[in-house]
Amino acid sequence: WEKLSRVAVLGAKYDSPERQPHPKCLEGTRVHLLQFIHGLLDKREKSQIIWLHGTAGVGKSAVAFTVAEMMKGIKMTKDTKIETRLAGTFFFSRKHTKRSTTSHFFATLAYQLANNFPSVQKDVDRVIRENPAILDSSESLRDQMKALFHQPLWHLQYRLRECAPPVFVIDALDECKPETVADLISLLGQALRDPDLPVIHILLTSRSEEHIRKAI
Repeated sequence: WEKLSRVAVLGAKYDSPERQPHPKCLEGTRVHLLQFIHGLLDKREKSQIIWLHGTAGVGKSAVAFTVAEMMKGIKMTKDTKIETRLAGTFFFSRKHTKRSTTSHFFATLAYQLANNFPSVQKDVDRVIRENPAILDSSESLRDQMKALFHQPLWHLQYRLRECAPPVFVIDALDECKPETVADLISLLGQALRDPDLPVIHILLTSRSEEHIRKAI
C-alpha cells in the first residue's frame, strides 16, 4: 500500500491543491447539462463511457469537477460512512509531467478506488506484493489495467450489485501524450464490456481532437 501511495499521482485528483483554483460550475449554470449527465450516470443497465467534448475554454473541466463533487457527495448506501459513488478521478494536464502521461493512470485510480472501498485494499495489496513491477511506469498499460483496475472492480461485483453505479471522472484527455490515448480508451472500453464486472460509468472530457474521436 505504501508503494502504491508513492506512485499514485495525487495532483490528478479532482480536488487536489495542485489544481487550485478549481474550475466549477456556478450555481444555476449548466443545469440542464448536469441533469442530463446525472441521469446517464444513474443508469444501471450497462457500463458506459460518456464523452463530453468541445473546444478549449467552453467549461469542460468545470463540468468534470462539478460532477465529481456531486458524486463524492452521494453515499453508496444509507449505512456507509466512507463509500461514495465517486470511485476515482484523473485530471490530465500537459503542464505537469506525471499528469500528461498514462504511466501511473491505473495506479492512481486503484489508490483512490481502494480508499473509497476499503474492502478491496487487501486485494490491491496482494497484487502489488505478488508483482511489484506492476507499478513501474514502463510496465504495459494492458497489464496495469488488468491488475490495478479490472481485478479490484471484479472483487466489488457482489458488494455493488444493489447499488447505483460508481463513477470515474477523467478530464482533459487531450492533454495526455497522444501516443497512448488510443490504447487507454480501448482498455477502458474492454473493461466496461466485461460482464463479470459491476456496472460502472466513466465521464471523459476532452477537446474534439481526431485521435480521440477515432479511438472512441
